[in-house]
Amino acid sequence: MMYLVPILIVLLLLSIVTVQQGTVAITTIFGKYNRTLYPGLSFRIPLIEQVFKRISVQNRAAELTFQAVTSDQANVHFTSLLLFSVMDNAEETVKKVAFRFVSDRDFMATLTRTVEGNIRSFVATKKQQEILSLRREITEAVKTNIDHMLEDWGFHLIDLQINDITFDEEVMRSMSKIVAANNLKAAAENEGQALLITKTKAAEAEGNAIKISAEAEREAAKMRGQAVALFREEVARGMSQAAKEMQNANLDTSVILFSMWTEAVKNFTEHGKGNIIFLDGSVDGMQKTLKELMALNQMDLIEKGGKK
Repeated sequence: MMYLVPILIVLLLLSIVTVQQGTVAITTIFGKYNRTLYPGLSFRIPLIEQVFKRISVQNRAAELTFQAVTSDQANVHFTSLLLFSVMDNAEETVKKVAFRFVSDRDFMATLTRTVEGNIRSFVATKKQQEILSLRREITEAVKTNIDHMLEDWGFHLIDLQINDITFDEEVMRSMSKIVAANNLKAAAENEGQALLITKTKAAEAEGNAIKISAEAEREAAKMRGQAVALFREEVARGMSQAAKEMQNANLDTSVILFSMWTEAVKNFTEHGKGNIIFLDGSVDGMQKTLKELMALNQMDLIEKGGKK
C-alpha cells in the first residue's frame, strides 16, 4: 500500500492539463485525434492520452519581404504585413489547423510563398510607372485569393498591408530624374502661360490706351475744328458788319483789310520767337497785298451770300 500512494500521486499529476487563455489543446490516443481541450484545468488519461499540439486562437502577424518583376523588367521590392488568426475554436476548425501541416514552420513557409506568388503574378502584368499608384489594387487582389485558401486551412485573413514599395537604386535614380524633368516641364509651362497672360493683358491695355488716346485726339480735333469754324464765322460776321457801316458812311472798305494786315504784322513782331519773316513794305507791295486781301474778302462774301 505504501508504494501505491506515490504512484497514484504521479498518475494524478500526469492527468492534469492546464490550457492557457487564448489557446486550445489537441489530444490524441495512440496517434488518433481524441478531443479538444479549452482554456482552464482539464484532465486526461495518463500515459495514454497525449497533448498533440497547443494552438493559439489569438491574432498572429507575419512580416514579409520579397521581390517582384514588372512587365517592363523592373525589379520591385515589397515589405508587407500579414495579420491573420484561427477562424474559431470549433472542433472541426481546430482539427484543420492542427493536422493540415506538419509544423507551424511549414505553414508559415507556405503562407509566405503564396502571398509572394500572388503579388508577383499581379505585378508581372503591370508596368513600372503603374505600381506605385496600384498599392490598394494589389492588396485587394491578394486578399481575395489568400482569404479563400486560409479558410480551407482553418484560418481567417484579418488584414494585409503593403508598407513599402521600392525599386532598384538605378531605377529610383531614373524615376527621380523623370519626376524632376516633369516638374521642370510643368514649371516652364506655367511660366509660359503666365508670360502669355502678362503679354496679352499688356497688349490689351496698350490697345485700350491707344483707342482711348485716338478717341480723345479725334474729339480734340473735332473741337479744334469747331473752334476754328466759329472763329472764322465770327470774324466774317464782324468784317461784314464793319463793311456795312463803312459803306453807309461812304468809306472805303479796304481800310479794314489794311488794318487787319497791319495788326498781323504787329502781332508777328511782338510774339515772334526769333523767326525771320520778309514782308514787302513798298507802295507797290502794299497795293498788291491789299488787292489780294480784297479778293479774298470778296470771295468770302460771295460764299456767305450763296449759303444764305
